[in-house]
Amino acid sequence: MDLDRGKPVWTQIAGELRRRIDAGAYVPGARFPAVVDLAAEFDVAASTIQKAVAALRAEGRLRTVLGQGSFVADAPTLGRAVS
Repeated sequence: MDLDRGKPVWTQIAGELRRRIDAGAYVPGARFPAVVDLAAEFDVAASTIQKAVAALRAEGRLRTVLGQGSFVADAPTLGRAVS
């Protein structure tokens, strides 16, 4: 991933992780990669990844279970018909 020096790194990483979730690289219910693993992959500090993960959690794309890690949230059911 080529970084744009005009934007915060964590927002760019959040965007890349968002794209991966949307593309199905991380399926709903699956454990999301650990912060240390993502930090190594993107060659950034763990705090940068933590900000990106927090943004994805705030969007409802990830859920975190204390002591277990982060998991990809189930896809939202927008536009679901009500009977």
